[in-house]
Amino acid sequence: MWRLRRLPALVRCFACWLLLLLPPPLGLVVPASAKQVLRYRLAEEGPADIRIGNVASDLGIVTGSGEVTFSLESGADYLKIDNMTGELSTTERRIDREKLPQCQMIFDENECFLDFEVSVIGPSQSWVDLFEGRVVILDINDNTPTFPSPVLTLTVEENRPVGTLYLLPTATDRDFGRNGIERYELLQEPGGSRSSSDKRRPEAEGGGGGGGSSTARSTVFELQVADTPDGEKQPQLIVKGPLDREQRDAYELSLRVRDGGDPARSSQALLRVLITDVNDNSPRFEKSVYEADLAENSSPGTPILQLRAADADAGVNGQLEYVFGAATESVRRLLRLDEASGWLSVLHRIDREEVNQLRFSVMARDRGQPPKSDKATVVLNIRDENDNVPAIDIRKIGRIPLRDGVATVGEDVLVDTPVALVQVSDRDQGENGVVTCTVVGDVPFQLKPASEGEGEPQNKRKYFLHTSAPLDYEAARDYNVVIVAVDSGSPSLSSNNSLLVRVADANDNPPVFGQALLELSFPENNAPGERVATILASDADSGKNAEIAYSLEPLPPSSSSSSLPSEAGLFTIDPDSGEVRVQAVLDREQRDAYEFQVTARDKGTPSLQGSTRVLLRVADRNDNEPRFMQDVFTFYVKENLQPNSPVGMVTVMDADKGRNAQLSLSIQGEGSEAGIFSIENDTGTIFSAVSFDREVQTSYTFAVKAVDGGEPARSATATVSLFVMDENDNAPVVTAPANGSYTVLPPSSLPRVAVATVRARDADAGPNAELSFSLVGGNPFRLFEIDSSTGVVSLVGQLAPKHYGLHRLVVQVNDSGAPGQATTALLHVFVNESLANATLVESQVARSLHTPLGQDIAGDPSYELGKQRLSIAVGVVAGVVTVALLLLGVGLARYCRAKAHQRGGYEAGKKDHEDFFAPAPLHHHDKAKKPKKDKKGKKAPGKQPLYSSIVTVEASKPNGQRYDGVHEKLAGDSPALSRYRAVNGGPGGSPDLARHYKSSSPLPTVQLHPQSPTAGKKHQAVQELPPANTFVGAGDNISIGSDHCSEYSCQASSKYSKQLASHPKRGCPGKEIWIVQNLATVIIIILIILTVSVSISIIIHITTP
Repeated sequence: MWRLRRLPALVRCFACWLLLLLPPPLGLVVPASAKQVLRYRLAEEGPADIRIGNVASDLGIVTGSGEVTFSLESGADYLKIDNMTGELSTTERRIDREKLPQCQMIFDENECFLDFEVSVIGPSQSWVDLFEGRVVILDINDNTPTFPSPVLTLTVEENRPVGTLYLLPTATDRDFGRNGIERYELLQEPGGSRSSSDKRRPEAEGGGGGGGSSTARSTVFELQVADTPDGEKQPQLIVKGPLDREQRDAYELSLRVRDGGDPARSSQALLRVLITDVNDNSPRFEKSVYEADLAENSSPGTPILQLRAADADAGVNGQLEYVFGAATESVRRLLRLDEASGWLSVLHRIDREEVNQLRFSVMARDRGQPPKSDKATVVLNIRDENDNVPAIDIRKIGRIPLRDGVATVGEDVLVDTPVALVQVSDRDQGENGVVTCTVVGDVPFQLKPASEGEGEPQNKRKYFLHTSAPLDYEAARDYNVVIVAVDSGSPSLSSNNSLLVRVADANDNPPVFGQALLELSFPENNAPGERVATILASDADSGKNAEIAYSLEPLPPSSSSSSLPSEAGLFTIDPDSGEVRVQAVLDREQRDAYEFQVTARDKGTPSLQGSTRVLLRVADRNDNEPRFMQDVFTFYVKENLQPNSPVGMVTVMDADKGRNAQLSLSIQGEGSEAGIFSIENDTGTIFSAVSFDREVQTSYTFAVKAVDGGEPARSATATVSLFVMDENDNAPVVTAPANGSYTVLPPSSLPRVAVATVRARDADAGPNAELSFSLVGGNPFRLFEIDSSTGVVSLVGQLAPKHYGLHRLVVQVNDSGAPGQATTALLHVFVNESLANATLVESQVARSLHTPLGQDIAGDPSYELGKQRLSIAVGVVAGVVTVALLLLGVGLARYCRAKAHQRGGYEAGKKDHEDFFAPAPLHHHDKAKKPKKDKKGKKAPGKQPLYSSIVTVEASKPNGQRYDGVHEKLAGDSPALSRYRAVNGGPGGSPDLARHYKSSSPLPTVQLHPQSPTAGKKHQAVQELPPANTFVGAGDNISIGSDHCSEYSCQASSKYSKQLASHPKRGCPGKEIWIVQNLATVIIIILIILTVSVSISIIIHITTP
């Protein structure tokens, strides 16, 4: 830093006087501890090399000795400084105030300036002071005011009163102040004079613009310029004459705008005034000024605010549209105004760093003819968002070079030496622009503020990068210094920049080997002079101090290995390259290791050295073959072993070392063994890729080959024999007889006769193939048995009729394995005298194959069914007999009870209703034959109580034949047997009529005429008996051999006669009735019991399967 006490006394007095006289805008010098600010003024658009000021003079620094120099640290785009004199001037780059980014949005008297920084450097950069300066850019009149369009259209309704005012579009001028817009002029329509506001109107009348004098004025319109509250000039068109749209509906005028520059600039536009119908109400905004905040970077389409205006008119004159009024090009580019609704929205994203406020006017215009409008001012403040990352700029400071991001610093610099200037800035404002800067990582550098002034902006700061620790070239030759800047926004944004600091070297390090003990391997049987290895050391120094010379030295006695012989003269080393060579042939079998010391000396002064111990191990060459422990390996494995299972292990060794002893095992074989077996190289375990089946192959033989990894490789071979042990994995197979065959066995076969032999085989061996036979089903009568060892089936029981038919025997064959396996077969035996119907037997055998084994098939199935049928038949017959006896008992009881009170039998002389004959007593009575009962019974015509019975008598010839007709005569001497039956269902023991009546006619007992109603049928004899007549006794043969006939019978030969047999006897006595009744009761009870028993027996037989 410069000091006033270093200047001569006269110069110091003059400097103090100059500081008192100079105003603050020209220059400012404060004590060294305060912030120094330089301020100058410069007009824009100037040529190059324009002198701005002298920094040395303004700071009171005496130049010329060369001890104090100046350096421009920033602002070099437009400014430059003389390093020796401190003269500040412009560069060749033209300064345009309107194009400077920081001056884009300045439309008022605010200053537009360029900031710069200048550093004052003491002798040998022993001290550095940094000063800030500002060059105010003065505006010149270099921009012409322009209208939004070359043609301006204004609609004016007719019958507007004089003095009606219309707002005209305003012009824009990029200059400001007196160079900005000064006045508007209204020229006469083409061919006429012009009318202008040539004098400034008072404020009460809305004036504010100025105009020049005019010799001719418009008779209809007049221009008036008003000053708006925001400082703008608003041109207004005033109607000063009558308007009649029917006479003239349009006026074309010229509107000129002029600025206040010297010389002045101006432009004009065609003002077309259209006369429309009357529209007497103008729109009115709700408020004259709309103000809103908008976040920057808002997406397009984001609504901002809605401008509302009202118009008292109706219809078209009341329909409003909203358009931009006095608005810059940036407003129209960034914002969108909906003409119908008045909504103001974002058209393109707005960056606050480019535009921080938008101020414009909006017009509400109705659709009347002419339209009326109102204007409102919109102030849109762009709210800052944290959308800019901090910017880090690293520049040189003083005499330390910095180029392409690399700064070179000597390792002998002092601590706290500045090596670079770091400037951090953030385009955001407020908290979003407050930046914190730091150095990250473990590096010997830190940041310190370049100045401590309170007026420094928060979003733009400068730091010196200082060394914070001594630099050591040997420890680190360069440092990557990463500087991170973080702003205070939410969320915060950060950025980083890096500076590569390279440290210059100094000679202070001896040569160093990478290892204190270096182990090497060298193969035996080498050639003399062959290179062993190259041993190098490193030196952190550079240049001559890093050049190294190598030498071999014996080991000190204390560190030498007592077990290793001396290697003197055996090895040499090249002093420059460090290449070690062996001078003799090494033999690992004689000595397998050597040890010596290598020393490295640098060429510095004084020379520094380092050493390392070298242990050289002699590597083996492949001079030994692999050797198996056995020439033949024998293994036993069980069949059905899972695939990829171990089946054996071989052992092989190699006397070599290293790669020469690394063996590779493989299966050798020309057959399928090579694909079946595999061997694990590390353990020698042999694996099988398949599951063994002893029944397919019982043994395997193959070779195992061992090859070492030497060059050339050596190998050995061993034989492996593998025997497969049997397992019970096969079930017995029955070979005979087939399940569908059968054997015929005569019923006369005696026990112990061999019926058939079951033959079976088993593919296994040993106990697994020993078979046993047994019957497990189909032998319910225990007729057969099977020999467990031979499989011979024998008859052991006596055959009976119920055993006739097909027998199905279920035979099971088991082996003796563990666990055992079994097979079931069927043996069919057909018991019969002969094979008369083979098809029937074969069908039974076929059905047997589909019958479950749990169901027995043995003998004749119809035998038991016949017994059941016989039982049912016996039951049915017993039932019928029981019912018959029951009916007999009841009838007998009723009959005895009815005859108990009758007196006698037949009364002689009683006239019968019909003719009958009374046969005489029989002379020849044949008792040898009994009359045969008739199969049918018929009821006699007439009343039932008059007759005790109706008897049918059939005459037969002596030879047993029946007579064919009534004209066939019977031999008188041939006794004929007559059969009778009870027609009305009477008991079988009805009275024999022939005992009481004897025929005297030589003809047969009964002779019927052909005209008889019963011709061709059995002859019937009917007799009317008294009701009290009773016949007792059994029926005998009817005698028909009488040689005479009664008078009636002889006389009535033309009629059919009925023979009635009646024998009058007395009725049943009371004791007999009692006996009969009790007997009938007992009989009834016995019959009921018998009926129930028979019924139960029938039900049991029917329901029993």
